[in-house]
Amino acid sequence: MTLTDTQSSSLNFECETGNYHTFCPISCVAWLYQKIEDSFFLVIGTKTCGYFLQNAMGVMIFAEPRYAMAELEEGDISAQLNDYGELKRLCEQIKRDRNPSVIVWIGTCTTEIIKMDLEGLAPNLEAELGIPIVVARANGLDYAFTQGEDTVLAAMAQRCPTKAPLAEAEKEERNSISKLLNFGRKKEEVAAEQSEYKDHPPLVLFGSLPDPVVTQLTLELKKLGIQVSGWLPSKRYTELPVIEEGYYVSGVNPFLSRTATTLMRRRKTKLIGAPFPIGPDGTRAWLEKICSVFNIEPTGLAEREAKIWESVEDYLQLIRGKSVFFMGDNLLEISLARFLIRCGMTCPEIGIPYMDKRYQGAELALLEKTCQEMGVPLPTIVEKPDNYNQLQRIHEMKPDLVITGMAHANPLEARGITTKWSVEFTFAQMHGFGNTRDILELVTRPLRRNDALKGLGWEKLVKEEANR
Repeated sequence: MTLTDTQSSSLNFECETGNYHTFCPISCVAWLYQKIEDSFFLVIGTKTCGYFLQNAMGVMIFAEPRYAMAELEEGDISAQLNDYGELKRLCEQIKRDRNPSVIVWIGTCTTEIIKMDLEGLAPNLEAELGIPIVVARANGLDYAFTQGEDTVLAAMAQRCPTKAPLAEAEKEERNSISKLLNFGRKKEEVAAEQSEYKDHPPLVLFGSLPDPVVTQLTLELKKLGIQVSGWLPSKRYTELPVIEEGYYVSGVNPFLSRTATTLMRRRKTKLIGAPFPIGPDGTRAWLEKICSVFNIEPTGLAEREAKIWESVEDYLQLIRGKSVFFMGDNLLEISLARFLIRCGMTCPEIGIPYMDKRYQGAELALLEKTCQEMGVPLPTIVEKPDNYNQLQRIHEMKPDLVITGMAHANPLEARGITTKWSVEFTFAQMHGFGNTRDILELVTRPLRRNDALKGLGWEKLVKEEANR
């Protein structure tokens, strides 16, 4: 199939006036408190926020999670109580019971509305308690729930240390640790490992990923001779990466534009604008872009990508030639659409809550290039989509799969439209070459389910229920 003259040769962007049908950004606590192991998150809001955290995140039975709610009562909202005194009391209890390396205050809609001066309270309380307090306003006024992480990382980026002369005791400690790590290894092996890296400026990667995925991406860069100086966030707050003026930074998720801006403006770093390492095509493009910035010739990436595509051919046969429609929820839509088009699908429309064309510029260019190479029409990108209008278009286009927020999935299924929850992609391991199969497992699951139901003779029953 090839593009006809009547098909658009460039991406078409539209903007509607719909509401943000998405989770609340305070849900970022769910994955961040697990990623930053020595942290404690204090969400400052109303009982509604507490109910949301309980229902959306669940409660661990055998281990107390490292987050809590500071519930604002009527007395707080009407300014009858002292904010500083109440927060001090809670933080003292957290320090006494949990002793974290950092406390992160998560502001909510209520703290915005009543103009609660969290940034003004935190420094004084931090000095008094002797524990870092990071303020992040991850409230529902954001566009997507994933931007809660963006707000937290932007706040932490300003806490990253700069290089300073090491004290003698610290030098001895680091030398001892280095000797311990290399115990039993020959000097030649240690020297050879260091020589694997090529000479390039420091590189810091930002974005919260599970530890196995962090290791995978770090090793992929190591194979190309690129050393990762650090990750933001790190496993421990006390191990935040050193960031100095002139360092290079690269994001691994499309929803981190605020963090990227903070790193460039506040820390004077240089952003590597690359597609995101989602799918084998995106991972290869991400690695190649970093290599090009450092004047390093990448080797073996084309063969690596081809081998991954070959290994998932069984999944590709299920979706090749089918269409997918994104309603918009978590800001991962552009990357996922590009990947699925490379898999052989078509995508008439990509709904997205918010479009930052600067931060996602390289991803948009790769999407356009992918459509041209696959010979399919370019999708229409609709920012802040109106769901009523979207439903009309879905009925007209009749896509094979709709990736949507949880609120719309069941109503669409009741009308005979196959859906997949977009939130599942947020929590899935899908970065790098090695997790391609996991993405396709999620995408094909509802299609395989429908095929199974048809085999059981349920197709007629489903149609009858849809027509009622």
